[in-house]
Amino acid sequence: MITVFLLRHGETAWNADNNRYCGRTDIALTEKGIKQAESVAIQLKGTVLDGVYSSPLQRASNTARIITGKEPVTDSRLIEADFGLWENKTKEEFIAENEQLWINWMTDPSNSKAGGTGETGLDVVHRVDDFFKQLLAEKKSGTYLVAAHNGVNRLYMSYKLGMPLKNYRRLLQLNSAITQFTLDEDDVFTLQMLNGKL
Repeated sequence: MITVFLLRHGETAWNADNNRYCGRTDIALTEKGIKQAESVAIQLKGTVLDGVYSSPLQRASNTARIITGKEPVTDSRLIEADFGLWENKTKEEFIAENEQLWINWMTDPSNSKAGGTGETGLDVVHRVDDFFKQLLAEKKSGTYLVAAHNGVNRLYMSYKLGMPLKNYRRLLQLNSAITQFTLDEDDVFTLQMLNGKL
């Protein structure tokens, strides 16, 4: 069985700007985002980690680096969802441009492309699930920190909990807050903590 500390990266300027969709844009952490990661580093002090992984985007890799003091292994399967035409826009902005794309996504994200040209929810789930299945198969046991993104983390957790993907937004993951889960030898996912503190 493996234990995973799954984090959403610390705050970025776009998070602070009415949650402007960041997607694949490689934006840095704010000063607040750095402090959030430093707070998690204090919480995890003394916790033995057998590996540190992150999305290749700097907001995630720097979060992992600040928390652990180690260079994370980056994996493209952990990158944020491709939000298509929603990139660099707030929800209010892109709904005003094309409300139907948002209705399609909220009704059936499994098969609808985010922003009309991006990934489907299943595209996201399959690549993130593939990462964790490989980690489980190769490591079999241990404790790992994984720093990724709000969209991919919530879609993956919804999938593993057996929720319809259209409900993924009912899971709230805060910037740089600790989410902890286990995967047993049969790949059964158990959520142990959401936005918690150790």
